[in-house]
Amino acid sequence: MPTATQTATPTTTEILIVGGGPAGLAAAIALKRLGHASVLVVDREPEAGGVPRLCDHTGFGLRDLQRVYSGPQYARHYRQQAERAGVEIRTNTTITQWAGPTRLTYTSPGGLGEIEAQAVVLATGCRERPRAARLVPGHRPPGVFTTGSLQRFVYEQHLPVGRRAVIIGAEIVSLSAVMTLAHAGVALARMVTEHDHHQVYLPYLPMKWYLMDILRRVPISTRTRLSRILGHQRVEAVELTHADTLTELGQAGATEIVDCDSVIFTGDWIPEHELARLGQLTLDAGTRGPQADSAYRTSARGVFAAGNLLRGSETAEVSALEGGQVARHVVEYLRAGQWPLRRVPLQVAPPIDWVYPNTVSGPADRLPFGHFTFRPLAFARHVRLAVYQGDTCLHQQTYGQLRPNVSQALDARWLPRVDLAGPPLRVGLAA
Repeated sequence: MPTATQTATPTTTEILIVGGGPAGLAAAIALKRLGHASVLVVDREPEAGGVPRLCDHTGFGLRDLQRVYSGPQYARHYRQQAERAGVEIRTNTTITQWAGPTRLTYTSPGGLGEIEAQAVVLATGCRERPRAARLVPGHRPPGVFTTGSLQRFVYEQHLPVGRRAVIIGAEIVSLSAVMTLAHAGVALARMVTEHDHHQVYLPYLPMKWYLMDILRRVPISTRTRLSRILGHQRVEAVELTHADTLTELGQAGATEIVDCDSVIFTGDWIPEHELARLGQLTLDAGTRGPQADSAYRTSARGVFAAGNLLRGSETAEVSALEGGQVARHVVEYLRAGQWPLRRVPLQVAPPIDWVYPNTVSGPADRLPFGHFTFRPLAFARHVRLAVYQGDTCLHQQTYGQLRPNVSQALDARWLPRVDLAGPPLRVGLAA
């Protein structure tokens, strides 16, 4: 039986949003502005705002808010906007299971309960793969972090993380680790990437000179992988394996020992898809998030997905923009009750890692940003990609350069040629 405390959470709501990060809060704000009075956001963290609230450095908000905030300022902005719009936000509340198509169970400090909604938006975000998931040999000493756990230690818990660190990864999220280490007074010994070149770029001018000064003094090892972590009571060093070509990384190569007491794993994202899996939503093999079409509709009627649950790795502001977009589609669904009867999956082949949207529901699909988005597996130059359905080529497009961990646009003019009763679509190298 529900306790008196539990009854404070409504048992019914028009729209339930799971996740109080940029995507979830932006969706809730947009829904309230579109006239929907009953919008509930639940988040397992003690405070809404998502990952940015733990990123105490600048670089947030230019695309969605047209100004640059620090991470905590950015999260606070969305919380305040949600509160002013009248959004109900329940923190310390974890959705645990599906009790029906749009009925979910939860646990909170007040106990257990259920929420029945007319539509559900999953905005649970993503996380970096930890050391164990990357199968790095060695003991398990203290001093090993992901970017997220590093930020919690430094900004939230104010704990020491070491004196000299090695960062595994050299992409945009790695810059967040660089700035967090600098804030904590930790020296940076090395950045390591298995790719031919680093993928670091400086998206905001206020960050440029500060970061350039740090990176100028830090060696970046390319075509290099972390082969072992050394130390028992504490990280003492790492073993790096270098190779002349990427194909050699799986083989024995020249090794180097770098002294350090902290190792930071960055990137290698995986969507937080546990709830999607429990709901038996179809997952995409490339993104590892729920399959979704241009209207953010998943394989389950009435269930939408937005933000980095869809594919990981995009910035907070892209997630927030998607939250604003999914709201319009939720409103259309609640008004008309329409859901696609046919969905053609869009699969990928090398050199593509993933593509989004990854299902096509019709020739009139309105793409989230006017195009499909994909990421390549590795650096490539002068590449011609093609979209096929069966043996039929629907589209070809040439790219001067592809960079891993950097999103690319794929034109959508071929959509009217898709046969919704035909075989799956595929994007890869042109034959």
